[in-house]
Amino acid sequence: MTTVDVTVSAAVPKVLEAPAKKRPKLAETWWRHLTAILACLVALFPVWFVASASFNADQSVSGTSYLPTKFTLHNYGNLLHNTVIDPASRSRIDAPFLRWFGNTLLIAIVTAICTVLISAMAAYAFSRFRFRGRRMGMLALLLIQMFPQLLTVVAIYLIILHVGSIFPAVGLNTYLALILVYLGGAMGTNTWLMKGFFDTIPKELDESARVDGATPAQIFWGVVLPLALPVLAVIGLWSFIFTLNEFVLASAVLQTTNHFTLPLGMNGFISNNYGDLWGPFAAGALLAAIPATLLFAWLQRYIVSGLAQGAVKG
Repeated sequence: MTTVDVTVSAAVPKVLEAPAKKRPKLAETWWRHLTAILACLVALFPVWFVASASFNADQSVSGTSYLPTKFTLHNYGNLLHNTVIDPASRSRIDAPFLRWFGNTLLIAIVTAICTVLISAMAAYAFSRFRFRGRRMGMLALLLIQMFPQLLTVVAIYLIILHVGSIFPAVGLNTYLALILVYLGGAMGTNTWLMKGFFDTIPKELDESARVDGATPAQIFWGVVLPLALPVLAVIGLWSFIFTLNEFVLASAVLQTTNHFTLPLGMNGFISNNYGDLWGPFAAGALLAAIPATLLFAWLQRYIVSGLAQGAVKG
């Protein structure tokens, strides 16, 4: 090696080294920290208020403050024993909270899984295949989402009422009927989001698998879906949380107390006299948030990447 080569070789690492970034000082970024702290306080204030009410023995809204004035765990204990205390007569009232909780989890899990599968298959067809009416079909799915949910309640009720007279398994007061109603709105925004994500997956992977003898079903299940895991997690989480909180459609389909979901059952705690059972209601709301929180913590690594990549192409 000549002297020139040695000099050049020794200089290359110095040229390739990236300059060290100077860490900003707190005096320059204090407003960012202040904004973040204020945003966190605003976001956590309702949670703190509800948590305070859940540990307060005073079951009225007016008696709720930032800190429990009469600390108690009876609100949680009574719910877990499927009872609540009537503040007027001090008698126990049956409230099958655990059954409502189980009903909600069953409906939410089944709806989330089926929503992901239906939306994924529809999005895959729109993304990979070219057929007559493809563009109009996508526009129709998007336009349907413009109509508010309240407009469909009467129609859904009448459809389930008449269909249930022929097929009782999908009639009023059945979980299957409610799940089918939720799945009817599973397409639309979900399909558009997944379609945008599928467009970012190279089609060369499909062609390579097809050359190796893979069928369209094998390509979908074995090639595309594993790569689309982030957006699948996002859609599943959205569907689960929506079903967990949904009230209007569930109130039209479910009729008896034992078939209620959490929003329907807990509505009875505060529907009379402006919140006589605010304490149990707050305790139930916190317990109901546990499944969504755990699912979000499990899927959080996919949330940001799924939302960002799904919005790249439409």
